[in-house]
Amino acid sequence: MTGFRTLFYKEILRFWKVATQTITAPILTALLYLMIFGHVLEDRVQVYPGVTYTAFLVPGLVMMSVLQNAFANSSSSLIQSKITGNLVFILLPPLSHWELYGAYVAAAVVRGLAVGAGVFIITVWFAHLSFASPLWILLFAFFGAAILGTMGLIAGIWAEKFDQLAAFQNFIIMPATFLSGVFYSIHSLPKFWLAVSHFNPFFYMIDGFRYGFFGKSDVDPSISLTVVAVFFLVVAGVAVRLLKSGYKLRH
Repeated sequence: MTGFRTLFYKEILRFWKVATQTITAPILTALLYLMIFGHVLEDRVQVYPGVTYTAFLVPGLVMMSVLQNAFANSSSSLIQSKITGNLVFILLPPLSHWELYGAYVAAAVVRGLAVGAGVFIITVWFAHLSFASPLWILLFAFFGAAILGTMGLIAGIWAEKFDQLAAFQNFIIMPATFLSGVFYSIHSLPKFWLAVSHFNPFFYMIDGFRYGFFGKSDVDPSISLTVVAVFFLVVAGVAVRLLKSGYKLRH
């Protein structure tokens, strides 16, 4: 486990040394979203009875920040190593594919949860939140960060330049995140888009996370957790397989 600990420590230091960019900036972005959307829609939208729109929005912004930053951490680390040529120093030591996967994803989880906690601390002052089921909050936050950290690893392995990584993020991660119910309930959508939303795994992450605060959700949280867990196993299996084969890493 020495190799795992060393790589994990290296990945933590990598984003912590530029915390203004990797931690503070995403928190500020989420705060701007809250101020703009909360101000415009506070008196016009109520998703759940007794829950203000701003209160509804806060968990969505927290989870969105967790997901986006977990993805950014593992994907940017790997693509930078590939482009600068220092990836060889990670591949030369006798690290198993499991250690590589665990270190990259664990560091992504730490960054995602750190940003999410920061967003929560800043935005919670704007709304009254309850904690109906804290365990659900922790479960969905962890699974969400792990899934996006894994997807970031897959994107970093696949991409050969920053343009390809940006395409992966702009055409897959961003749409899936923004169309997952961060700013609205999917039941406000037309029937077609309501049906489409149920095929978006990001929706289940955010809906289950929000349930932990209000005890209310668009889908039963046990169903959401099942979908999220299965999706995690799928993407984790793909990532480990790619690392084991050395796809675009050793060839």
